Amino acid sequence: MRCAVGCGHLQRAVEQGYGLDMVRGDASHPVNNGLACQRGVSETADPDGEWLSRPLVRRDGELVPTTWDTALERAGTGLETALEDGPDSVAVLGSGQQTNEAAYALGKLARGGFGTRYYDANTTLCMASAVTAYYDAFGSDAPPPTYDDIPAADTHLVWGANPAVAHPVMFRWITQSAAAEGSELIVVDPVESETADVADHHVPLAPGGDLALARAVLARVVETDRVDEQFVAEATDGFEELRGDLPDVSAAAERAGVSLADVDRLAAALEDSTLLYWGMGINQSVDGTATAGALIDCCLATGNLRPGSGPFSLTGQANSMGTRVCSSKGTWPGHRPFTDPDHRRDVADAWDVPVSRLPDDPGPGPVGIVDAIGSDVSAVYAVATNPVAGMPDANHVREQLADSFLVVQDAFHSETVECADVVFPAATWGESEGTTTNMERTVSRVRAATETPSGVKTDLELIGLLADRLAPDLFPERPEPAELFEELALLTAGTPADLSGINYDRLEAETAVRWPAPEPNVSGGYRYVEDSGGEDDSISAADGADLSWSFPTPSGRARFSNGEAPPAPETPDESYPLTLTTARYADAYNTGVRTRDDELPIARVSPATAGALADDLESQSTGRVASRRGSIDVRIDADESIPDGVVWLPIHHPAVNELTLSDVDPRSKEPHFKQCAVRLALSRDGEAKAVAEAGT
Repeated sequence: MRCAVGCGHLQRAVEQGYGLDMVRGDASHPVNNGLACQRGVSETADPDGEWLSRPLVRRDGELVPTTWDTALERAGTGLETALEDGPDSVAVLGSGQQTNEAAYALGKLARGGFGTRYYDANTTLCMASAVTAYYDAFGSDAPPPTYDDIPAADTHLVWGANPAVAHPVMFRWITQSAAAEGSELIVVDPVESETADVADHHVPLAPGGDLALARAVLARVVETDRVDEQFVAEATDGFEELRGDLPDVSAAAERAGVSLADVDRLAAALEDSTLLYWGMGINQSVDGTATAGALIDCCLATGNLRPGSGPFSLTGQANSMGTRVCSSKGTWPGHRPFTDPDHRRDVADAWDVPVSRLPDDPGPGPVGIVDAIGSDVSAVYAVATNPVAGMPDANHVREQLADSFLVVQDAFHSETVECADVVFPAATWGESEGTTTNMERTVSRVRAATETPSGVKTDLELIGLLADRLAPDLFPERPEPAELFEELALLTAGTPADLSGINYDRLEAETAVRWPAPEPNVSGGYRYVEDSGGEDDSISAADGADLSWSFPTPSGRARFSNGEAPPAPETPDESYPLTLTTARYADAYNTGVRTRDDELPIARVSPATAGALADDLESQSTGRVASRRGSIDVRIDADESIPDGVVWLPIHHPAVNELTLSDVDPRSKEPHFKQCAVRLALSRDGEAKAVAEAGT
């Protein structure tokens, strides 16, 4: 499993030595039925990058190999010393790359063992705005639709996402459905992406114009009497207040950089059964929560909250959903809210720790955690994450981590490892046991295909070894996956994310089970909807179904948003005349530690923007992209799919986030990765000779 689609893979170990001989899609897995993408296969069988195979400690400024006893002693002493100043002196950074069991154990150690509020995961860098918008609208997290709804949709509206690259197997289902008579694929994206290339219609809005466009579409829905008045009256609150605050369509379209014809096309498309997908292009912004909420509003107003339709946020990392459910990051396990003292007490009782040890808020998010180093925080434990490359304003992150006592637990030698005081080499996929949860809420088993390499330990082993020293009564025994999953599942009983009807025996028999699963014979389907049978897992997408809605909100109704959002933190000016956006390469993996080469990142710009640099720009021309936070060397590629005035860079190169902004959405704490002001200069003979401006 390499992304949040959650494909099952069959892996076979080599006959002699260590490693994998074969990886392919698992035909028996209910998610992908044997399909697999190149990233999922090649990166699993033969990843690039430098494997960590021995513990390391820093001596005289250098990382040197050591024994496990020495590494664990050094890490334990450093973290223990920090904890003497209080629980918030230790920060913990987790990941969407861990199993459910490891994520649960890490959260239990951070919250129940240390008691720190400075704990979060890199999933906040990609999904927090969607999560916040789901809570605002529905009272709980995770998309209402599932993959079962894709074939039944008439319109597939992909907004600020590129599933052709990020989720190839899922995108195959989308294109198959969109190819049916009467169906279509529409893409909203500033860039003519790989997904836009095969769409029936592409809406190339201005970078950062998403909220204005979403509000323009909703205003046009209202003007043209496309509101599903019955659904709005029966199942929602707040529409009349929102209706009164909708913008003038022409003015909002102009702010979004689109034509009125495009607004009309989107409003008309929502009349049909529509799945509205969005991704990082929406979430990674200071107005990410507001924009995700505005997209949900479009679904609510048009009644697109029934099987074959609905708001479907596309998750990136393999176990981002599992981290949200299991890890005590933004909520307690099962999506129990931090602000509810009864839930907090239930968790304390389950963990047998004083309720006073558990923090009563989820903390400031990853950016806030890094900023707290040197004041509240003096030690950091980072697990399966690479914040030096993956967080915005990366030079600042590197400097802050260098000022802390840093323990890094990872499978590969990353930029964050370079800053560490102690390094634990950890097992990765194919070497670990446990479960994961994909973006449609389906829990699958993960099994080790090979023995754990000599000198390497699993995440669970390492978390347990640290807990033995720092919180010795937290885990009754050395944590094992099956027992931890049983503990986790029990703790989710009766919650919106109920796993209590799932265990390893059931997963052995059924391969994968979608939550909520409160009973051994129940598996969740489309959320918040019941048909005449009264069970949401029996709903079909058939027209004319007798549906009713119930939401875990105080009123039992879905809620429209208010559309409020802060202004963009940085816009182009005379010194920095271009807009940087970041996105994915095909078959590349997160910050690139498993798939990167040593070449410069490719900066894609429009021919007009390239023409401001040189009349005859060569394909191998190099240059520098600079922002107010740093500058990096790039290879420049003139590309007609990029709009004028925009510089496109890949998220997977470790240098790119030296440029990006650390401003965050005020509610979700997700960073504003997608737009910042930059300038681009062509390098000749080692010198920058020109500064590009927006093409005309």
